[in-house]
Amino acid sequence: MNDFCLQLKKYDRRHHRAGLVVRFFTVVIMLFATAAHAQDQDGVFTVRSASSEIFSGVYFVNALIDFQLSSEALEALESGVPLIIHIEVDLIRVRRFWIDDEDADVDQRFSIEYYALTERYIVRNINGGEQASFATVSAALNYLGRIEQLPFIDVALLNPERSYDARIRAELDMDEFSGPLRLLTFWRHAFSLSSEWFRWRLQDG
Repeated sequence: MNDFCLQLKKYDRRHHRAGLVVRFFTVVIMLFATAAHAQDQDGVFTVRSASSEIFSGVYFVNALIDFQLSSEALEALESGVPLIIHIEVDLIRVRRFWIDDEDADVDQRFSIEYYALTERYIVRNINGGEQASFATVSAALNYLGRIEQLPFIDVALLNPERSYDARIRAELDMDEFSGPLRLLTFWRHAFSLSSEWFRWRLQDG
């Protein structure tokens, strides 16, 4: 009888260890599946095109930017967290025998916020105060991605004998998040959305 009880205990321990192993590998597989799913929904900001034109002695910038939010950023937006999009335009003085120099920059900040009560997405120009309302997030992002006649710099401020480039990029402004959300996004890279710089010739010297 004692031998039988001892064998039964050994069987129970082996069965328990086997169950732990199965649960461990199940959790690992779930983690890999979650990571793969999250990777498929990573966001990306891409500047498709950018150019400049002169009106009344002022350079204006036009750009087309593709905004694709990550699943995490979209979830935060639809939970009532406003997202701040920072669009930066730099003036680059081209130097033949030295590193190019940044002479000036223009920063435009936009917010996109979802209002559950009205089921509308509001895009607001923080610099100028203008806002627009949309029924879908894609419509709001498409509107945000069309930069038209953004005042950049007076032609009179440029040296006609020098060459200048302009460059533009867009990024999600992490500094605007609340403290707890910033702690979360410290290790969730899906919130770190920023485009590459897009550069073009503004003026030939």
